[in-house]
Amino acid sequence: MTGITGLNKKHNFVLVLRDADVVAAALREALADASPEERPGLERAVALVGATAATTEARLRADWVRSRLAAVGFTGDVSSIAAVKALRQAEKKLSLLAAVELQKDAVAEQA
Repeated sequence: MTGITGLNKKHNFVLVLRDADVVAAALREALADASPEERPGLERAVALVGATAATTEARLRADWVRSRLAAVGFTGDVSSIAAVKALRQAEKKLSLLAAVELQKDAVAEQA
């Protein structure tokens, strides 16, 4: 995943940018030309990228929320008001509504 955009005080939509397809294509091309010694590692890489590409957008948003909370040292309950505050501290342009929506994704994905 490249990033999450679209969240600010005027916009509350989430656009998840993924580049897994580009990476997967490059790995498959490398695998086609790989020596026997390189094949096992490249095959594993192709499998990992494939698994990552299959991740839902809700899961990606939840992972992003957890990473942003960790970046500001938040270790409490993700469903708490303190988590929303910490998320907005981590991402200054995040509106309250957007932070709450992202928090809901994070809580739903941990259940």
